[in-house]
Amino acid sequence: MQPTLIETLHRSEGVKLRRFLLRLLGSADAAADAHQETYLRMLGALSRTNVDHPSAFLFQIANNVALRMRNRRRLEGTLFQPVTDLDLAEIVDGYALPERQVIARQELRRLAAAIDTLPPRCREVFLLVRFENLSNGEAAIRLGISRNMVEKHLIKALLQIRRHLSELN
Repeated sequence: MQPTLIETLHRSEGVKLRRFLLRLLGSADAAADAHQETYLRMLGALSRTNVDHPSAFLFQIANNVALRMRNRRRLEGTLFQPVTDLDLAEIVDGYALPERQVIARQELRRLAAAIDTLPPRCREVFLLVRFENLSNGEAAIRLGISRNMVEKHLIKALLQIRRHLSELN
């Protein structure tokens, strides 16, 4: 009964749900992930209880999923803040004062050393997302792991790098 209800909901509400999530999240990739997560949660809920208004319930789940994703993005934004206030672009183009160049090079060495302390998979995920600018979903596909696992590796990497850098101060 539940898989049939999910299929019916997907046919009748799928396009509206995707637009709703796109409007809430502002990214097609994030909306696609939230879309899938919404149906998974709906399927789980239907296996535990009867729902009087499945369409309304589906959109409530979608709203909760989107809210959780936005909060996670905000947390990641806080964790991913630059380690220093130095403008590394100045260092690359050579216009920084010599002492700022030296300080920035030292900071980069410290950061590289901190990254080297990460476990291999964690380091690989961190480098793909932070230095190759892949989205979490793209990194997950490239590595053959779930997006959730990518996020766990990123959080672990950031916390370990921050801890390593704070120990050096």
